[in-house]
Amino acid sequence: MAPARTTATPRLTERLTVPWWWWPLGLAFATLAAGEIGLGAPGPRGWVPFALLLPLTAGLLLWFSRLRLRMTEAESRPEFEITFGNDRAHLPLSAVREVVALDAAGRAQLLGPQADPNAFVVLRPWIGTAVQIVLDDPADPTPYWLVSTRHPVRLAEALRERLPAQAA
Repeated sequence: MAPARTTATPRLTERLTVPWWWWPLGLAFATLAAGEIGLGAPGPRGWVPFALLLPLTAGLLLWFSRLRLRMTEAESRPEFEITFGNDRAHLPLSAVREVVALDAAGRAQLLGPQADPNAFVVLRPWIGTAVQIVLDDPADPTPYWLVSTRHPVRLAEALRERLPAQAA
């Protein structure tokens, strides 16, 4: 069970939104598709595809952009949190052994030849960089978390600052 969030102070937050250019491209594609579907339909039936596809596309782009990374500092223990809508994954920093900032090549290695099937992976394909958070918890079979971020060095440094003395 997660601790109450009333005393937690966010030290670092990042929202993993889609690139800005997806919006005009997606809405242009939806407009083109709606125009093709409604082509030749008389009256209001020609506008129904626009009324359905444009809000659907905007909702889909918002849904893709709802992942948040957050490092909080509560009274008792700091933790790293990933929020996806109403779902939350909490990682107490006392369980972290090491944090590694990864570029695109390092991320590809951990997704390919060096991948561990027990790893906790939260990636966004439009973000090339990531952090690897290596765990030190004998009770947990998860060896590491692999998380997309646009600022891997900043996130890794912020997490390393809060690690217990024996993990740093």
